[in-house]
Amino acid sequence: MAERISDAEHAVMEVLWEDAPLTAQDVAERVDPERGWSTNTVKTLLGRLLAKNAITHEEQGRRYLYRPMVARDDYVVGESRRLIDRLFGGRLTPLVAHLAERDELTAQDISEIEALLKDLKA
Repeated sequence: MAERISDAEHAVMEVLWEDAPLTAQDVAERVDPERGWSTNTVKTLLGRLLAKNAITHEEQGRRYLYRPMVARDDYVVGESRRLIDRLFGGRLTPLVAHLAERDELTAQDISEIEALLKDLKA
């Protein structure tokens, strides 16, 4: 996926990653109700995602069924890489140091990082 997706588009993608294929009405019913989106708003976002090749659709009678073209894990990898590249010169260590210096890492986070590093070394 070459183009980045907006936060609003991401909310639609989360619904489709959870369960697809879905109609626009299905998506509108499943997106966080606090957003207060109408079906028309969801259709606009689906149209944007189609243009970005993030989703695809197929006709079923008079309606369309939408499904993601990119797996959630692949999307997360790409977004994570972009963040690290943009803010930390492509290096992970400065990100972890940044979080640690600002007391953003809990004791559980540190334990999980230590366990992960141990597994990676093995």
